[in-house]
Amino acid sequence: MTQTVSVWLVLLAAVCAANLPFLSRRLCLVFKLAQPKSLAIRLGELVAYYFAVGGLGLLLENHGGQIAPQGWEFYAITGTLFITLAFPGFIARYLLKQRT
Repeated sequence: MTQTVSVWLVLLAAVCAANLPFLSRRLCLVFKLAQPKSLAIRLGELVAYYFAVGGLGLLLENHGGQIAPQGWEFYAITGTLFITLAFPGFIARYLLKQRT
C-alpha cells in the first residue's frame, strides 16, 4: 500500500467515524440504549472514535516506515480537524427538523 493510499484511507475513516456518533442511535454501533443518547455520550463516542482513527493512522504509518514523533500541536490540530469533520452529523442531528 502506498503512502498516498494510506493517507486517503485515514481521511475517509476520519470522516465516517466523526459522523457516526450523531447518525447512529446505538452506543458504538453495538449497544442499544433504553433512552436516546445525550450530547455528552455522543461527545464521548467522538473522542473514542478519534483515538480509533489515530490508532489506524499509527498502524499505517508504522507499516510504511518509521513513525515520526509528534508534539502537542499535532494532537491539537488533528482534534480540531476531527471536530470539524463531525459538523455535518451534528447539523443533521440537532439543527435539521426531524421528521417523525
